[in-house]
Amino acid sequence: MQINYPINPDWTTEELIDVVEFYNQVALANEGGVDREVFMDAYRAYKQIVTSKSEEKQLNAAHDEQTGYSTYRTVQAALKSNSKIVKL
Repeated sequence: MQINYPINPDWTTEELIDVVEFYNQVALANEGGVDREVFMDAYRAYKQIVTSKSEEKQLNAAHDEQTGYSTYRTVQAALKSNSKIVKL
């Protein structure tokens, strides 16, 4: 499946890499599980780039539509989990 991740043309190459890595972690969590600390590190990097709640909602809605995975539900599962692995 080819996915067109939502991006902001103003992001640097490093920021693009961090955002794509976060979305990859969301996919991994939904496809079998991912280390919670790795996921949270990717989420923190993502939040350093996407600081606006409205931009975050727009980007996540576009991502969710493309992939069928709920970014919000995945983040919430990671935040609430005490487990080492995040899996939906």
